Amino acid sequence: MKTLVICSGGLDSVSLAHILAARSHLTRLVCFDYGQRHRKELEFAAAAADRLNVPLHRIDMRGIGAALTGSALTDAVDVPDGHYAEETMRVTVVPNRNAIMLSIGFGIAAANGDAAVATAVHGGDHFIYPDCRPGFTQAFDAMQQAALEGYANVRLHTPFVHRTKADIVTEGAAHGTPFALTWSCYKGGAVHCGRCGTCVERREAFDLAGVPDPTDYADPGFWRTAVAEAR
Repeated sequence: MKTLVICSGGLDSVSLAHILAARSHLTRLVCFDYGQRHRKELEFAAAAADRLNVPLHRIDMRGIGAALTGSALTDAVDVPDGHYAEETMRVTVVPNRNAIMLSIGFGIAAANGDAAVATAVHGGDHFIYPDCRPGFTQAFDAMQQAALEGYANVRLHTPFVHRTKADIVTEGAAHGTPFALTWSCYKGGAVHCGRCGTCVERREAFDLAGVPDPTDYADPGFWRTAVAEAR
């Protein structure tokens, strides 16, 4: 099934791209510049496209992102430290981000004859991000069937929506994902900070999966404290 992957350059989406490439399903990657705090992740998306020998569509959404105010990912708001299960992490929500990106992805897929748009949303995203939950992905898929009726048949592929980030690490490792060539940290420093929600979740996922984590963290031990406090 010819499949487009929405790719941020992070561990989840790059792993999904490698998994689909190994099955000869991957056709292209799509990434988005929405004026996020840093653009390091886009470099990793481009590197993944080169490595997997597929086109990369880099979409300039900075004008839209500027209107989606109030998030620590788009405004001058501090990125909180801690686990994703903390209420403070809600400041990292960019309203309707996935709905907007997926709509563009479906348009690109339909224009290029792809059969599916894949996104690596997973169970760990559900607490904070409403547009990563099964209710959203099911409704969005149904909406797109109506939007493209009679023109194209493109489905939403969400293989991890009921699974964990540790599952993604396990499958990504099995399909040769170079985890060191992915970027998760929200803060965008020289190395992963080790303290923001996505760094904590990343480090915890490797531990749960029993897979060595090649990531260089500025604070490599903080994740244990954050996980313990979240429980």
